[in-house]
Amino acid sequence: MKTEEKSRNKEKLALIIRKYQQYLRLEKALSPNTLDAYLTDLEKLLHFLEGEEIDILDVTLDDLQRFSAGLHDIGIHPRSQARILSGIKSFFHFLVLADYLEGDPSELLEGPKIGFKLPEVLTVAEIDTIISTVDLSKPEGQRNRAILETLYSCGLRVSELCALKLSDLYFEEGFIKVTGKGNKQRLVPISPRAIKEIRYWLEDRKRWKIKPGFEDYVFLARWGNGISRIMIFHLIKELAEQAGITKNISPHTFRHSFATHLLEGGANLRAIQCMLGHESIATTEIYTHIDRHMLRSEIIEHHPRNIKYRKEQEIH
Repeated sequence: MKTEEKSRNKEKLALIIRKYQQYLRLEKALSPNTLDAYLTDLEKLLHFLEGEEIDILDVTLDDLQRFSAGLHDIGIHPRSQARILSGIKSFFHFLVLADYLEGDPSELLEGPKIGFKLPEVLTVAEIDTIISTVDLSKPEGQRNRAILETLYSCGLRVSELCALKLSDLYFEEGFIKVTGKGNKQRLVPISPRAIKEIRYWLEDRKRWKIKPGFEDYVFLARWGNGISRIMIFHLIKELAEQAGITKNISPHTFRHSFATHLLEGGANLRAIQCMLGHESIATTEIYTHIDRHMLRSEIIEHHPRNIKYRKEQEIH
């Protein structure tokens, strides 16, 4: 698309959104908070369409269903999904009323079944509380801290964390190489905080007796072999209990929280799916236009860990 055309489309979209804001404020008489929520949810769709290079006035039901499937795919709670889709339906209803569109592509868009159970999502504060509960005076203390930080900062499956190798760490580039389901490999951006915690652990690791065959594994059990999924499951349950968190959580909760916090922070849905190693929406072709640098900046910019890190850097 030519630069001039892109610029015209941007202006057209900005005008439509201004009129929509007016419509919500005057005709729907929405409070400023509700209005903000509608616009924030619409922003998620616009971000998705921009990545797909689809004009807002060319949107089809199929496009909206792919967007909706993406929300489900990354583990957004059904109630939040329903709220986002309700806001999007309101926007397309407005486009028809304002004569931008003849038909409403969202008319047959179905929301999620609210009864559907998903793992709990932890707040950033709850995750910090769990991590700070780790007893650093124990030999495995720093290892446990690094495990939790990596789960949350990278959104890994437990099996991926257990299989992580030293040769998969590309700290200078800010990535780790992850081997997911079906032996598929992907590069995942890693936060400065997670890098710091892993480096501290690697110092401690030098003093551990490592069994032959496990020299390249990042995380080790006390007896020098690989850590197990069960061990991480117990570790998280135990720490959550000590931290006074009553939610029913598992290692997967960190992955869901990671995806939810990124979406809430404004990250692109496609980038989150890429990070999680999901392909269930369609084929891998949908990821081809997300290059590595864009992916990294997308995640680094919107993950709570990095927002906090940037603020700390500004202070110093």
